[in-house]
Amino acid sequence: MSDMLTIGGKNFTSRLMTGTGKHRNTEDLLAALEGSQCEIITVAIGRLNLEDPNEKTLLDDIDWDKYTILPNTAGSATAEQAVMVARLARQVTGSNWVKVEVIPDAKYLLPDPIGTLEASKILVDDGFTVLPYITADVILAERLQEAGCATVMPLGSPIGSGQGVKTREEIEIIIERAEVPVVVDAGLGVPSDASMVMELGADAVLVNTAIAQAQDPGLMGEAFRLGVDGGRKAFLAGRIPEKNYATTSSPGAGIAPASAG
Repeated sequence: MSDMLTIGGKNFTSRLMTGTGKHRNTEDLLAALEGSQCEIITVAIGRLNLEDPNEKTLLDDIDWDKYTILPNTAGSATAEQAVMVARLARQVTGSNWVKVEVIPDAKYLLPDPIGTLEASKILVDDGFTVLPYITADVILAERLQEAGCATVMPLGSPIGSGQGVKTREEIEIIIERAEVPVVVDAGLGVPSDASMVMELGADAVLVNTAIAQAQDPGLMGEAFRLGVDGGRKAFLAGRIPEKNYATTSSPGAGIAPASAG
């Protein structure tokens, strides 16, 4: 209980955040949430039909007392659109939390660093707790911290690609320099990906597609939870240094010499 994740003044025991998109049905979504035991879940507010108050949406399926809802600005191609969606999300959810996504690139879905920084500055000034999704750009991460963002969220690889962590070296530097929690977001394909970045010292991970599109989302959610927990414990325990040579597992003193006969 002493090893808490703190974001925006809130404490969490889980270091696994999950998304709510791409699930085949509501049953899979709820099973994934239960298996992951996450506490923070993202919702793409801009992609919900909020015009008809009688139409059921994803928000009706989630227990708001059990989870912290993190609206995101998915679908925003410009800073202006992201700010508009964030303000809409605040009206809908009553929360000042927002994951900023500014993605004009339709093929690779890479975030716009300039638009992300611009939107984040506006939203921080507007009283939001801002969690920006970014490429693994060390300088951008520092600028976002300076702007007052609550976290930085560098990608491991492109969204939904399942390629794992292709940006390890950059993520290591971001972690080294970070003064806010570092949440590795996007591209993680299997629990070992999550475990690896947690071993590096990342504070949390956000996983969507790898859980939602698994054959058994509930079981995969549990697997990612275990991977995150194991990686975090390994980081806290402190790994042995890497060497270019072997070292015996047992001490050599006291071993009888081989008989000459």
